[in-house]
Amino acid sequence: MDEPMDFQAAAPKIPPRILCIGMPVRDLTFRIEELPERGFKVNASHFEEICGGNALNAAIGIVRLGGRASICGPMGDVREASAKYIFEKLAHEGIDTKHIMHMQGLVTPISNIMIDPSGERTIVTFRDPELWKVRLPDAGELLEDCQAILTENRCAEFCTDLCAEARRRGIPVIVDVDRTMSLREGLLTASSHLVFSSEALQSTASVRDNAEALKKIAKFTPSFVAGTRGAQGTLWLDEQHKLRETPAFPVHTVDTLGAGDVFHGAFALAITESQDIPSALRFASAAAALKCTRFGGAFAAPQRAEVEQLLSHGQAANPARTHQ
Repeated sequence: MDEPMDFQAAAPKIPPRILCIGMPVRDLTFRIEELPERGFKVNASHFEEICGGNALNAAIGIVRLGGRASICGPMGDVREASAKYIFEKLAHEGIDTKHIMHMQGLVTPISNIMIDPSGERTIVTFRDPELWKVRLPDAGELLEDCQAILTENRCAEFCTDLCAEARRRGIPVIVDVDRTMSLREGLLTASSHLVFSSEALQSTASVRDNAEALKKIAKFTPSFVAGTRGAQGTLWLDEQHKLRETPAFPVHTVDTLGAGDVFHGAFALAITESQDIPSALRFASAAAALKCTRFGGAFAAPQRAEVEQLLSHGQAANPARTHQ
């Protein structure tokens, strides 16, 4: 007689869903040989229109790596031509857009992005000030089937209450801190993980040394704190508040646009998969490194198999280093 099948064990696991909160952006990208001096003109060797923004880029990275992502945040008027373009791109990536809110008469954010031969990007962005007045849908609706929230600290004005409710429910809240943060800001306690850019880390702490800045900020929050430094790797504090470092993967960089967002998306996904912090940071670093090797912003984000291959054979496979 055949053994009965364990249908629960045989059923495929449903990937975690991460709610990415932020503003979709229309990106106009230009490849140039060098930045023009003030009042001068330069010719671009390549132009491409893509869509971006921290949340959108992170969502692309999450889906490419095997997770599920939905976006919540304001966009401009539904009649904008760019709205249709952005929604078509997100649908193609398999990203849930039902929580995006169109705001009548407003303009979807737009960025002019210049990428030089080193892969570094220079960005000018316009965000309609009225977009910040958005009111998010009910927390019960947004947090249903939600394994984590990923947001940026510039959205604190309209998402802090939701993040606090998520923490009350035991849902991780990962915050991408890429601008100066007040040490009295609600997201310091309405988060589980705070990942700073180096510049935002130093300006938030009013300390020029990254390590000392992390230690200062840790006094104001129970959250995990880390600071990303691009090719120099990531500094972070462990549970004993010892300083540790996760090296970056050395790659030939052609385009850094969206790399930080892919890093945050990959890190958030790793947290929902119960990876430990060293593993989660290596996973995120590998995803961001691979993205930097290709043009196209976050649309050049890697697939899961590519990241796992780099983790298996990459040069940054050493465990995180501890600093005394």
